[in-house]
Amino acid sequence: MTDLKQQNHKKRQQKLKEQVDSRIAAATADKALLLVITGNGKGKSTAGFGTVARAVGHGLKAAVAQFIKGSWDCGERNLLQQHGVEFAVMNTGFTWDTQDRAADIAAAEQVWAKAEQFLQDDSIQLVLLDELTYMVSYHYIDLERVVKALNNRPTTQHVLITGRAAHRTLIEMADTVSEVQSIKHAFDAGIQVQKGVDW
Repeated sequence: MTDLKQQNHKKRQQKLKEQVDSRIAAATADKALLLVITGNGKGKSTAGFGTVARAVGHGLKAAVAQFIKGSWDCGERNLLQQHGVEFAVMNTGFTWDTQDRAADIAAAEQVWAKAEQFLQDDSIQLVLLDELTYMVSYHYIDLERVVKALNNRPTTQHVLITGRAAHRTLIEMADTVSEVQSIKHAFDAGIQVQKGVDW
């Protein structure tokens, strides 16, 4: 790299550093976050569990409520339970498998009751509500109950919600919202889901 190119590069990077430093200095609020990861792409639950792993790695206490998921083996649960993460799992699987709305609602209610306990426990610093968006959109769990529980949670507790088609109320309440888009998926090409990558 020539001296002139190096000088120009250094000037650009210095300007960028000043902008970043200014934004960091301006971020003075300290509060527990509500995060929503939604969209039609693969990776919402994966991102949620990554955040749980990060929290546990920093010594925080975390809990997970899994909606939709079935009784099949779950790599994240296998790992995180070994590190003290409590799970409440719906265990019914996908609604097209169960084809029993009443049973699905009963199972969702049972997991939501446990999730409400997590959301009242000030010793838990992070709660993952995995696939909760479906429970709201299917009207298995009343949106107002969800909103009330989120609003009344301990002031030090972060919550992360995953799932497609997040209700606009949850999006409006959230501090951070990410949308995962599907560009390409191996399953669409007839490739089986892969242990350790897809589940």
